[in-house]
Amino acid sequence: MKKRILVTGGAGFLGSHLCERLLNEGNEVISLDNYFTGSKENIVHLMDNPFFEVIRHDVTMPFFIEVDEIYNLACPASPVHYQYNAIKTIKTSVMGAINMLGLAKRVKAKILQASTSEVYGDPQVHPQTEEYWGHVNPIGIRSCYDEGKRCAESLFFSYHRQNNVRIKVMRIFNTYGPRMHPNDGRVISNFIVQALKDEDITIYGDGSQTRSFCYVDDLIDGMIKLMNTQDSFTGPVNVGNPNEFTIKQLAELVIKMTGSKSKLIYKPLPEDDPLQRQPDITLANKELNWQPSIELQTGLAKTIEYFKGIAFY
Repeated sequence: MKKRILVTGGAGFLGSHLCERLLNEGNEVISLDNYFTGSKENIVHLMDNPFFEVIRHDVTMPFFIEVDEIYNLACPASPVHYQYNAIKTIKTSVMGAINMLGLAKRVKAKILQASTSEVYGDPQVHPQTEEYWGHVNPIGIRSCYDEGKRCAESLFFSYHRQNNVRIKVMRIFNTYGPRMHPNDGRVISNFIVQALKDEDITIYGDGSQTRSFCYVDDLIDGMIKLMNTQDSFTGPVNVGNPNEFTIKQLAELVIKMTGSKSKLIYKPLPEDDPLQRQPDITLANKELNWQPSIELQTGLAKTIEYFKGIAFY
């Protein structure tokens, strides 16, 4: 049966891939975006589909529509973008959650929150399991995002307990792939853009800090599988790739794969930048029957091809 599905942040990196997948599965999809970090270029190839609708709207304002499911992805997700206007970032996470949960309550829709590994802060537990409450600086420069997302999770569970709203909470770990913003300050896009320009590759800290990188197709699989679980399973559930790499390893791999002449340079680590990030995906494996299948080199090759084809020079 064709479902009507609302995707907030539908023109963003993850949102555009989700819209595309949901349309391919035969659904009617509404993309809601204010284009702060999203781009119409990400969804222009979907515009000819009669079951795709595009609405310019900011989730901090109430929104009324009849839908069966809501994926709440609206929020700037890279440090450059979410620190640009910290107050707006908090409002997007908190007011956006309140407005979308209110909508879900009214129309009895099922709603998924795109949360983040940043709710764990700079973790003192490794790898991170869903039971871990996190180690977050509530007043640091990253807190607008970290605490905004933590508050959104709290709102989701309050609406679930108090109003029986059917919720799903997904904690997303570093994701990459085509349609990443070239200037979003994330490590993979930074390194690829610098390598393609033969510029020095900037490593913050000594390069020993780790990240786990999940290719976008794997992530979207996990998201849809979570939405389709029984109502009794709410999450939160970690979705990401548990294969851990140091930042220096990633930089060297990008240089090798692009054939770049770039050199590595080192700069001080930004405030509250986590030193480790690795998901424990035991729960996703058990409840969603999900695990990532795309290796870093395969995903990087597709991402490098994408960046070669867009004009960021």
